[in-house]
Amino acid sequence: MSIEHVIEPKAAIQPRSVEGRFRNIKTGILVFAYAVFFLLPWLRWERAVGPDQAVLFDIPGRRYYIFNLVVHAQDIFWLTALLFLAAVLLFFVTTLYGRVFCGYFCFQTLWTDAFRLIEKFVQGDRVARLRLDKQPWNAEKIRKKVLTHALWLLLALWTGISFALYWGDASDLLVRFFTGSAPAAMYGTAFILMTTTYLAAGWAQEYVCLHICPYSRFQSVMFDQDTMIVSYDKNRGEGAAGRIKPVKEMRDQGNRLAAGYGDCVDCGLCVQVCPTGIDIRNGLQIGCIHCALCIDACDAIMDKQGWKRGLIRYTSEHALEGKKTKLIKLRTLGYGAATLLATVYLVWSIASSKLLEATAVQVRSPLFVTLSDGRIQNSYEVKINNKTMEAARYTLVIENLPNAELDLGQITDLGLKPDSSMRVLAKVRYTVQPGDTQKNREFDFKLTPTEGKVTEPVIIPSHFIIP
Repeated sequence: MSIEHVIEPKAAIQPRSVEGRFRNIKTGILVFAYAVFFLLPWLRWERAVGPDQAVLFDIPGRRYYIFNLVVHAQDIFWLTALLFLAAVLLFFVTTLYGRVFCGYFCFQTLWTDAFRLIEKFVQGDRVARLRLDKQPWNAEKIRKKVLTHALWLLLALWTGISFALYWGDASDLLVRFFTGSAPAAMYGTAFILMTTTYLAAGWAQEYVCLHICPYSRFQSVMFDQDTMIVSYDKNRGEGAAGRIKPVKEMRDQGNRLAAGYGDCVDCGLCVQVCPTGIDIRNGLQIGCIHCALCIDACDAIMDKQGWKRGLIRYTSEHALEGKKTKLIKLRTLGYGAATLLATVYLVWSIASSKLLEATAVQVRSPLFVTLSDGRIQNSYEVKINNKTMEAARYTLVIENLPNAELDLGQITDLGLKPDSSMRVLAKVRYTVQPGDTQKNREFDFKLTPTEGKVTEPVIIPSHFIIP
């Protein structure tokens, strides 16, 4: 099959506006998502040390600040757990309710919705936009098209800038961006994201969902006949004789039923409101993102006719066939268990993270030194990391190595500022006893807090090498 048969160029889709419960849900999610994304970098958060920005990803300082949580470089495995949780949660929800993520939460959906709201604000609703597209290029068309794309570019630019503000002090970066003194990486990030947002949400729009997004390709693996998806009830809508418009005696539901016609009045609103331009009456299709706007459109028509809602609704194939929908089964239990376990692990890992970490690495050049008095000396680099937001002091001793002495050189005070670390060169000198032929001896460094939030000592296993 040639590519021309797979992707058929067509005119841009101009979806019709619709009101209803699902449109209200989508609008609420859109407003909430935009408020979080655009306003979060400006939220202040006082800390004993570090920036006063609620969410900031400090790459030079190797710190991710998320409210009271400070993520260090060694905590990066949390990201792995978070990505795994996101994946299994997506699979779990898809198994139950199809592509609701695409219809309500996907970035492409959220930004395309915003771009289409701008288009509607400038050019009018569907009929006005179609008329504008057909009319020749005159002053009105040029003005409206230029204004539409200018506002799209403005939103896209602000999207790129807002993303960059998460990686530094927001107020400082914003001033530096418009004064030409911001880092080159910020300009690159902002303009690349502006370009991709403008192209994806303004030009590609539904083509991203239809031909680019990989999720639409493998979603069928997670669907089955019990998955709750947006479906058209063909038996009710078309009966034995098919669809017919409500003209003359066909306005009465009883007459329609007697003549073998269904409740679908063939108004086409379900197609007109669809953001990907599909006809839900043709069954499940790869272009359906389960936004449920067709449900709002159909319910409005049913209300107008005085008939029961639900001709288009969230339901399963089994339910449409009169069978029972089984949501609890091996697949949903598996995805649900994986989601629960990933959530518990991530929460436990964060809650139980150590606020005091210490390591000891043996200096291996040389491994040991024989002193003039016959003692053997090994050197170690001890790293102490205070992850609390309070200053702290510690004492360092060695255990399980009799006849040994610890020398920290000129360091007499193991004190650390909040959220800081230090490296100490520790020299351990050991007197070999007569008849002692053991080459390596295991021992421990014991780091004991004397001031600060942490009170439990840290034991650092190590070993001492004897020639």
